[in-house]
Amino acid sequence: MQPTATVLVYSDDSNTREQVRLASGRRPAPDVPLVRFVECATPAAVLRELDKGGIDVCVLDGEAVPMGGMGVCRQIKDEVFNCPPVLLLIGRPQDAWLATWSRAEAAVTLPVEPVEFAGALASLLRTKRLQSA
Repeated sequence: MQPTATVLVYSDDSNTREQVRLASGRRPAPDVPLVRFVECATPAAVLRELDKGGIDVCVLDGEAVPMGGMGVCRQIKDEVFNCPPVLLLIGRPQDAWLATWSRAEAAVTLPVEPVEFAGALASLLRTKRLQSA
């Protein structure tokens, strides 16, 4: 993994994308790299960014419109070679089973709780780093 990790954030809501950026900060944990965010508001933009490569983790909003993050996650897991790990933002804790269906590696509830989110993101970045080693 490069010295800076690239995190793709998908949500049609700019406030949700901002919550993700603020909860993570520049570095979600001391033992992971600084993060750089790539923001996407549409599923097509997510696919374009993943096709370019260089994404370390995807954060997908399960409540996004017109296509929720769970559907986007399932699609990219099927279609993107070496798909990066996915952190799914879900509306209710009861939706965790849907996150499993979508094949997301982790899920946290909305609104974004900074400590929980940063911990989940850092865990995925560590996993990515181990896979790249």
